[in-house]
Amino acid sequence: MIRVLIVEDDPMVAEMNRFYLERVEGFEFGGWAESPEEALKKLEEESFGLILLDLYMKEENGLELLAEIRRRSLPIDAIVISAASDKGSIQRALQNGVVDYLIKPFEFGRFKGALGAYRERHLLLRERSNLGQAELDALTRRTAEPARGEPLPKGFTKQTLRAVWNAIESLPGDSFSSEEIAAATGVSRVSAGKYLAGLTEMNVLEMDQMYGTIGRPVQRYRVLPGGRTIIAAYV
Repeated sequence: MIRVLIVEDDPMVAEMNRFYLERVEGFEFGGWAESPEEALKKLEEESFGLILLDLYMKEENGLELLAEIRRRSLPIDAIVISAASDKGSIQRALQNGVVDYLIKPFEFGRFKGALGAYRERHLLLRERSNLGQAELDALTRRTAEPARGEPLPKGFTKQTLRAVWNAIESLPGDSFSSEEIAAATGVSRVSAGKYLAGLTEMNVLEMDQMYGTIGRPVQRYRVLPGGRTIIAAYV
């Protein structure tokens, strides 16, 4: 589990971020700091893997916290969640190594996608002592312009594929069934199953066969590491 520190001076926003965080598998809420000073104290006393950081705070700008974290070489990653949309703030945040930047207000699907991509990166770096070029590209391509114009699998339409993928990103938890995708998109269960099977063949998803109490197998899917990079070329 990746322990997360939320740095946000508005208690209601912090609680909403915590609510979203606890809907994403692989992460746990580790604490809340309402100022950069309090955040630094917590980072010195406890172990965290990631901070969710606001930039506009009463006592100090979150950008100063980022700079201080890098100055001290603290082993912590950061995702900015802020209303700051000016070029200067975004540029300074990126220069200080944030792994993603979400502008308020944002949708849960975007939040889940950011954490999912970070989790893939975290697991890959933890499990491998060396990386090949393809694996390194998968880690860094999220911030690059994805390739466009890839041909769709036979029988797919871009509109339906985009709807299915948006549903995958917005559903709570990390696994889902064709029934859940059908309900979220309005397509038939058969069509949803076809698209999920196609995404599995494309190495975007993996499928697990699960058995219920009456013995009937249920197919559930999850996004593979690198799956978001692959799908970016199609949607």
